[in-house]
Amino acid sequence: AGSLMTTKLSQPQSTLAKSLTSTSTNAPYFKALESTEIPPYVTNCPSNGLCSRLPPDCMTCNTNYSCIYGKTATFDCKVKPHVHCVDENNHEQESFTINMTCQFCWQLATSDYVCTNSTNCMTVSCPRQRYNATCTVRDHIHCLGNRVFPKMLYCNWTGGYKWSTALALSITLGGFGADRFYLGQWREGLGKLFSFGGLGIWTLIDVLLIGVGYVGPADGSLYI
Repeated sequence: AGSLMTTKLSQPQSTLAKSLTSTSTNAPYFKALESTEIPPYVTNCPSNGLCSRLPPDCMTCNTNYSCIYGKTATFDCKVKPHVHCVDENNHEQESFTINMTCQFCWQLATSDYVCTNSTNCMTVSCPRQRYNATCTVRDHIHCLGNRVFPKMLYCNWTGGYKWSTALALSITLGGFGADRFYLGQWREGLGKLFSFGGLGIWTLIDVLLIGVGYVGPADGSLYI
């Protein structure tokens, strides 16, 4: 019985040993295949250009913890694998330095990044509503931290309604509720229509409210 148990136990151990042996011998082969694959970021990296002008995705830089916020600082950088660049003397190099402002990506000016838009929040409300947006830094901008970050933004989408059209309708046909119908406010439009613009009082009030932008489209969007 002892010999039988030894035989049964030795078989899975030998099988496991073979599998470990085969895996260890094939590991360099798989690594070799992975090393030949071109990373997706290479398509955005110009070949044989100046290293200092490469997009941030083409390099890795060491954080300069001694930099002063808002001031220009020097950062030591290195190109990523499969990226080729040169210095001012047209000599290929891997390590170089760049100058950029000491600030995090979320502290950049609004013109330096692009954010997603939302069409579910109200732009005409008090207080003005905000929404959670995902922002991405533009390719030519250098900054510290994550280049994709969340940010709370004011609702700023538009449904295609023109302020000039709404104001013109309010002045000319406001007594029939044309301005409210145009803005998608059907209940108010019917109220003005059957009350002849509130005997003119409602019409005058709407001209003022639309003129100052207090009354906007029913979907909560901004005027064009």
